[in-house]
Amino acid sequence: MIIVVKPDASEAQVKEIIDHLESHGLTAHISKGSERLIIGVIGDKSRLSADSLEVLPAVEKLVPIMESYKLASKAFCPEGSSFDVGGVIIGGNELVMMAGPCAVESEEQVDEVAAKIKTCGAKFLRGGAYKPRTSPYAFQGLEREGLKILRKVADRYKLKVISEITSENDIEFAADYLDMIQIGARNAQNFRLLSAVGKSGIPVLLKRGIAETIDEWLGSAEYIMSEGNYKIALCERGIRTFETATRSTLDISAVPVLKGKTHLPVIVDPSHAAGKAAYVSPLSLASIAAGADGLIIEVHPNPKSAMSDAAQQLKPEEYQKLTNEIRAMAVILGRTYPE
Repeated sequence: MIIVVKPDASEAQVKEIIDHLESHGLTAHISKGSERLIIGVIGDKSRLSADSLEVLPAVEKLVPIMESYKLASKAFCPEGSSFDVGGVIIGGNELVMMAGPCAVESEEQVDEVAAKIKTCGAKFLRGGAYKPRTSPYAFQGLEREGLKILRKVADRYKLKVISEITSENDIEFAADYLDMIQIGARNAQNFRLLSAVGKSGIPVLLKRGIAETIDEWLGSAEYIMSEGNYKIALCERGIRTFETATRSTLDISAVPVLKGKTHLPVIVDPSHAAGKAAYVSPLSLASIAAGADGLIIEVHPNPKSAMSDAAQQLKPEEYQKLTNEIRAMAVILGRTYPE
């Protein structure tokens, strides 16, 4: 349930609502829109009579939310939400570009990519430090050393850093090096990790599990939000289907579906869905056309020598060509592209 507060309500009257909810063992989550303040009610509502809320002077109306994901629901923030990551707005009118190698291999490798993506308008440097792989014998990443390299290079080019962590034990260390934590597809329903990231307050890019429905995915987001962290962007990265022509099947339809179901920003990862560099550009353009708020793309200075996912990584010059096309598309769609 959400409570729509009257526009002329005083702070004392809003506090009265919150105190009333807490006295019944319920939790209040506040969303301040441009025109309305909305209070999300979390907990066992059977403890509370609707009549006891409706008589409070600041309450305009009560709106039931049938979905299990209350805070992630569109009803909680009908106009859509955005959040600031060190001066970069995710979920605003400007498209957000994230790019970098699949795996951090060396400072020189990351530096070469960062220098290029910076000129292409990217705001985030991505790179895998912890690499959960299907085979235990595959390259597992440089781990903490990889995070240090990402931070050092990103600061050199005034970029933000996003990278995946795979355990709640890594959060405290990662907090010193990352601006945004990525939760990968394999951990999309690792509820202990999701809750821990929620408590950390660090912005999160939550990837969709390879076999998650959209409602299950939003349930994963709810775990993070229920701990008080609303700085979440959802990342569509392809799902497992019967098709084998691509690594995964990019669910383009998920973008408009999410825009109708949730207020959270949507980022698309065409690299992991495609599995082949030749498909990354058309999937990127389709994602932006469908309404995505940004892209996270793998770029490597020499994909043939990459230690992981060589086939899907773009060369720097290919990334530049793609971003020029996205820049032109942004004008048509009424979006802005970062300089």
